[in-house]
Amino acid sequence: MCGLAPPRPSHSVWEPLTVPSLFVIRGNDQGTRFELNEPTIGLGRDSSNRVQLHDTEVSRRHAEIRRVDGGYAIADLESSNGTYVNGQRIRLHRLRSGDRVQVGRTLMLYTGPAEEGLTDVRQQVDIASPQQTGDRSRIIHSITGEEGSRIFDFEAEVPQNSWLARARSNLQIMYRTALAVSHTLDIDQLLQRIMELIFEWVDADRGCIMLIDPKTQKLEPQVRHVRRSTRADEKITVSQTIVDYVMERNEGVLTSDARQDDRWDAAASILQMGIREAICVPMQGRYDVVGLIYIDTFTTPQDIIHNVRANKFTQDHLKLMIAIAHQAALAVEDTRYYSAMVHAERLAAVGQTIATLSHHIKNILQGIRGGSYLIEMGLADHDESLVAKGWKIVEKNQNKISTLVMDMLTFSKEREPELVPADLNQVTADVIELMQARAEELDVELHWHPDPAIPTLVFDPEGVHRAVLNVVTNALDAAAESPERGRVEVTTEMCAGEGRVRVMVDDNGPGIPKDQIDKLFSPFVSSKGGRGTGLGLPVSKKIIGEHGGQILVESEPNQGSRFTLELPAMMPDNDPSAQTDGPVQDDRPARAD
Repeated sequence: MCGLAPPRPSHSVWEPLTVPSLFVIRGNDQGTRFELNEPTIGLGRDSSNRVQLHDTEVSRRHAEIRRVDGGYAIADLESSNGTYVNGQRIRLHRLRSGDRVQVGRTLMLYTGPAEEGLTDVRQQVDIASPQQTGDRSRIIHSITGEEGSRIFDFEAEVPQNSWLARARSNLQIMYRTALAVSHTLDIDQLLQRIMELIFEWVDADRGCIMLIDPKTQKLEPQVRHVRRSTRADEKITVSQTIVDYVMERNEGVLTSDARQDDRWDAAASILQMGIREAICVPMQGRYDVVGLIYIDTFTTPQDIIHNVRANKFTQDHLKLMIAIAHQAALAVEDTRYYSAMVHAERLAAVGQTIATLSHHIKNILQGIRGGSYLIEMGLADHDESLVAKGWKIVEKNQNKISTLVMDMLTFSKEREPELVPADLNQVTADVIELMQARAEELDVELHWHPDPAIPTLVFDPEGVHRAVLNVVTNALDAAAESPERGRVEVTTEMCAGEGRVRVMVDDNGPGIPKDQIDKLFSPFVSSKGGRGTGLGLPVSKKIIGEHGGQILVESEPNQGSRFTLELPAMMPDNDPSAQTDGPVQDDRPARAD
């Protein structure tokens, strides 16, 4: 069996989400998903609403979501602040997948089923082999993303001040910005990279990016950047006049001389800071302004007197900065929404875990309570047999708690295997000895076939013991359901030619349907009902995977199952038989089973 090949993986088909839902992407309930599965659903601040929002600007009964022709429509219930869909105030609106619903300060994304009557694109687009179509196309050139950022650097004689040169430069800038914002999900790293790129393209001395805090709705500085020729400890003071103008009007501004600009009050703070040129642009995303980007050039009074340098910022720079700010805003929104979805998924996973564990723990506690009741009765009646029976039940459930806790710790904790020289046959034999009583209790034959040629190997004996124990336990439970007498065979095998060692566990149980094999290693999925925790096989897979191995499954309904735990055969450093140039050659004669 050393040539055992892993079973061919089944191809899972992705199925789109068909349950309509509202996902909160901004507001106090950010990350919450509300599934819409009732004919009429209330939306508001009051707890009686199916979609309850903790937003003080939302009315108690703000809106109503109604099922209409297989989809949903939203109706405003004369709310004080109104209901908006895609930025437009509505009274009644048929929702379509992708619509943005805003009530108060809460923004939600509606996801619904596919619209009826839409053409199935899969029927109109096909990927066919050259043999089918007679395709004679050939690839004449290819380019990587990194090379793409340099496609505009060709050596052509284009005047530096020409329109073509400026257009080519701006196109390169936007391309590199798009690459920068697509390569990170960390907002701080993203904004720092944006500032670095801006300083490459614009002759600014100082700059900063401010984001609106989703909770306080106030601008908070996130990134500060200065050119090397500028004092690193110099404080950047941004004019409140400029900030208010940009945020209120959602417009970018360029100021080259504040005293000549009628929009600024002569007594405003801009005159006191020595700013000669400044650009401030809003970070406009898909749904709202998320912040602003500010850059400036600072000149000392002496430089102003001697007119050392001319204006460096132009309207082209302003347009470019607006485009960059828009790209950055989209990236910030995507990052925040992604984080919110991850947070929501984690909360859902925690909730599922708690619910599942509560169910298992409840069953165990009921068993302990029943055993304790028998012990109390036996003590009251001085019946030692009743006490012994009760204690056996308590002890059995204590073992269940111990197994559950150990599985939880093993599955949740990232750890490196403690690799030491050990005997795989001895580790497996310990499991067999431990499970003999369990096999007798289930009336299942448990047979052990060690391979005497397996040498001392390097692995984590405690971890492998637990992995084998979980698999053997499952095999015994499966064999107990066999219509004939249950039988479990445990075999170890050295495949020196492949540099692998295997522990194979065969049972004559009812087998596993093919569509269920991929689900065996999912947490909390158990075929034992209340008798299993659903963590045994995931824990075994994790332990074997930490060793660089794998678990293979072969099973047919009514034909039993084989679980193969395959590990790399690592020899101790002081073993003279250890080879470093390739797998160990197996010169032993074939062993008959």
